[in-house]
Amino acid sequence: MKSLHDTHFASVDVVSSRLADADYIASRQLATAVYLAFNLEKPVLVEGPAGVGKTELAKTMAGILDVPLIRMQCYEGLDESKALYEWKYGKQLLYTQLLKDKLAELMQGAVGLAASIEKLHAHDDLFFSEHFLEPRPLYQALHQERGCVLLIDEVDKSDPEFEAFLLEVLSDFQVSVPELGTIAAKVKPLVFLTSNNTREMSDALKRRCLHLHIPFPDAAIERRILERRVPGLSSKLNRDLVAFVQAVRELELKKQPSVSETIDWARTLLLLNSEHLSLDLVRDTLNVLLKFEQDIATAAEQLPTLMDKARKNAEFPHASHA
Repeated sequence: MKSLHDTHFASVDVVSSRLADADYIASRQLATAVYLAFNLEKPVLVEGPAGVGKTELAKTMAGILDVPLIRMQCYEGLDESKALYEWKYGKQLLYTQLLKDKLAELMQGAVGLAASIEKLHAHDDLFFSEHFLEPRPLYQALHQERGCVLLIDEVDKSDPEFEAFLLEVLSDFQVSVPELGTIAAKVKPLVFLTSNNTREMSDALKRRCLHLHIPFPDAAIERRILERRVPGLSSKLNRDLVAFVQAVRELELKKQPSVSETIDWARTLLLLNSEHLSLDLVRDTLNVLLKFEQDIATAAEQLPTLMDKARKNAEFPHASHA
């Protein structure tokens, strides 16, 4: 059975092409980062605003490499036990009761306290074997026979203490379990860590990773994304829609519309059988593109100006600085 490293990417262009075949339109910078990460076996710290394709990149690479995607969602308070493993205490208690019921049978032939204790010690390791272990994402990733893509999502939401624990895993792709010893990866996973920049990551973590920033796409890339993700959209509506979104992103908003919102809005307009943007249509569907009432009000207030700017950018795309 093929493992992760049986795949070969001959060049950055091959990576870009494979991503495009999987409907992920990548910039040259992004394809280069993936190419280097795969061949150098280094994790990638992917930063950028929410909804630009950070998580989707890991999912897409798992599909291309035909290996499992193992995802660990980070949050405040996440610790080693939730990320690596936990002991199944309920199962251990059950087996302790069974052992108690069998105690007389186990002690047969033991003469004296020392001999009895020695017989019990022959069974104590059983309770801290893999049979009683509940694997969590990091442990699962290290045990994949064919390798995997490990997605450590929103690592910036975890605590600095947990970030320090990650350094051991990312340095050697191995962890120490006191009861079982050192566990090393069967096949080194391809690792993506995503961050929305809610806090600054440590220098130590950054040194172990390649850095990739995914910004909002320019108009040309965003049009290509819509061609792939919303194929029923006319080329004119594609241009008009993207030009409008690009104009909206220049406003002072609480949350600028991301690529995922652009795709949702395109699907909405397609569902409404729209052939062109109109003031009423945009006003009625702004809630799909923008997620805060304050942002919707800001955009609605400037709608005629935005529509005019989008129309000019759609007609003369090189005039846009998006």
